[in-house]
Amino acid sequence: MKRLFLTLTIVFSLITFSSFADTITVTTPVLNSFNSSFKNATDVNWTATGSMYKATFLMNGQYVSAFYDGEGKMVALTRNINSFQLPISLQTEIKSCYDQYWISDLFEVADEQGTTYYVTLENADTKLILKSSSTSWTTYQKQRK
Repeated sequence: MKRLFLTLTIVFSLITFSSFADTITVTTPVLNSFNSSFKNATDVNWTATGSMYKATFLMNGQYVSAFYDGEGKMVALTRNINSFQLPISLQTEIKSCYDQYWISDLFEVADEQGTTYYVTLENADTKLILKSSSTSWTTYQKQRK
């Protein structure tokens, strides 16, 4: 009987610990900063990597990610966009210089330096990630498939 009780206790303990393994403890300064910046955010999910916190949430019908340091300072804000939301000069360069590729991912990053766009372009042989400068694209990463 003792053996059964001990086994059940260990099993339930493991289940309990694994159930709460993904629970993120977000610091009060980070939560206060997030709540003051995004009062109408819904469907908020938190993740942590090292000393950074990431909140992914729904705002005005669009999913957005906000990145915070441990002191509650927002470091960056990202969102997926479509190609029509790019500045005209960046749209034009993609259409004229990369017409043999299709867009598989496109997102915007807003931080202290301003707004930067990253686009992933692919064709049958290559995956190309471009980063925007002020009015043009530079190669950020290139891979053969």
